[in-house]
Amino acid sequence: MVSRHIFDFLMGLGILGLISSTVFQGMVFVGAARFLRTRKKAPGPSGFCPPVSLLKPLHGDEPNLEAHLATFFEQDYPHYEILFCARHANDPGLAAARRVAARYPHIPAKFLSTGDRTYINAKVSSLEKMAAAAGTDLFIISDSDVRVDRNYVREVVAPFACEDVGVVTCLYRGEASEGLWSKLEAAGMSIEMTSGVLTANMMEGMKFALGPTMAVRRRCVDEIGGFGRLGPYCSDDFLLGNWVAAHGHKVVLSGHVIDHVVLNLSFEASIKHQIRWMKSTRFSRPKGHFGTALTFAVPFGLLCFLSATHLGIPHLGWLMLAWSIAARMAMAAAVGFWVVRERNLLRTTLLYPLRDLMGFFFWAASYTSSHVVWRGQVYKLAKDGLMLPASDGAPEREPAVTT
Repeated sequence: MVSRHIFDFLMGLGILGLISSTVFQGMVFVGAARFLRTRKKAPGPSGFCPPVSLLKPLHGDEPNLEAHLATFFEQDYPHYEILFCARHANDPGLAAARRVAARYPHIPAKFLSTGDRTYINAKVSSLEKMAAAAGTDLFIISDSDVRVDRNYVREVVAPFACEDVGVVTCLYRGEASEGLWSKLEAAGMSIEMTSGVLTANMMEGMKFALGPTMAVRRRCVDEIGGFGRLGPYCSDDFLLGNWVAAHGHKVVLSGHVIDHVVLNLSFEASIKHQIRWMKSTRFSRPKGHFGTALTFAVPFGLLCFLSATHLGIPHLGWLMLAWSIAARMAMAAAVGFWVVRERNLLRTTLLYPLRDLMGFFFWAASYTSSHVVWRGQVYKLAKDGLMLPASDGAPEREPAVTT
């Protein structure tokens, strides 16, 4: 009897999760339709082409780095410069950037280094250095592991024609050419991340930025206290957009979508990266992160299947499990095709139910520890993703994947 009551409860929990995830999926579709209408109305090429500084923080060499950097030198835009910065002048990433820049001598490029005295988040030190050396008042910050089209700068800059726009950011599709785990991570980037952003944009407007592309006015950076204020935080992208929005400026989600290349090819590297990202989100926006549990479908479909089988109604369990899988495939197909223009749509659609299941466990794992590893050092996360030195009792090496 006790056992039946437990499975009755689990069945109810599973049904609740399927209902909530279905509602969320409906919200994603509405948010996607709204995004598509906005993208369709976005202004095309025009005379608004202010000078722009592209800021590219670098850290070591990466697969295909030169090819990725080259896409920023091939922009269909009249006046822009590119600044690169790493911790050390002999960083392999800077060497790669110099080789690429030599092929495009008509594009102004600067190469900088910060030295060893950096913030915990060394990327912020690079941003501070590049901003000081930049010759314009409009910055486009992008990660080293992204590829862009020729109209990237033009489309990202367009919303700044409105003076009340302070930040522009972009959705991105995950790109992975080899390895199951990297392809699953790419599916999460393309579908899970995009779905969450579309819903947030629809519900309350953009109050944050996305790290692969953050365009911002210099005066907005100055208003929040400079890039250096972001130095001790893990989620510099979220906070940059959040703080600029808090000062009364608009954060705009561009209709332009970029490629975010997955660099974590092994199971261990991919899992650790995704759990760290979930932990960062947990501290950056704790209420929203807690509610994320109810947006997953496959974990609740599986729970319904196991409970229904124990209760003697396996056909109902199979139906609920099938619904959860089909629903996630439908969401992956719709978001992948219409929104991010996924290049590997069939693969992403087929893999996404498994990624949805994994995402729930990443979410659960984010509550097992407040420690993260950042550039080989262990830190404890606090409010807003503030990184504090680990306590004396904290582990001195990277925690196991299961933490």
